[in-house]
Amino acid sequence: MRHRAVAERAGLPLASTTYYFSSLDDLVSAAVEYESRQELAAGRERLAELAEQPRSTDAVIELMLDLLLGAGSRDRGAEPVLLRYERLVGSPRRPYLAPLMRELTAELHDLLAEIFARSGMAVSRERLSELVMLVDGAVVNALIESDPDPRSAARRMLRAQLG
Repeated sequence: MRHRAVAERAGLPLASTTYYFSSLDDLVSAAVEYESRQELAAGRERLAELAEQPRSTDAVIELMLDLLLGAGSRDRGAEPVLLRYERLVGSPRRPYLAPLMRELTAELHDLLAEIFARSGMAVSRERLSELVMLVDGAVVNALIESDPDPRSAARRMLRAQLG
């Protein structure tokens, strides 16, 4: 990735990326944080609309998958999921992202925990982490299929664990 490539893709002059971002690390960090914060804000809006009441396991699974894979994964297939996972998988190659990714992950887990709580399902933090890891594994394995459907794969795994 280069400043020039980012500017071209965004349809901006090169000077705009180099003026506002002194390094590629700054640019990547800002892009990851922006996209992640947008996703978290959408999750918070969804949570604000969520009444506290018992829900079916399937309803909770769909809420969980919306937060982990994006609501776009419902109808746009693997592409939105792939973009999210590229961000996650690429982070270890950029150690400067580690503190930000930990912070964002903690916020996402807080949202997930609140969904379970408002749905009348007791899930410990440890169990929640296990469920997220299960989804991550299912998604990564599904993405290598010739016709990937990562949401369905993750749904099957969660149903087996929560059903």
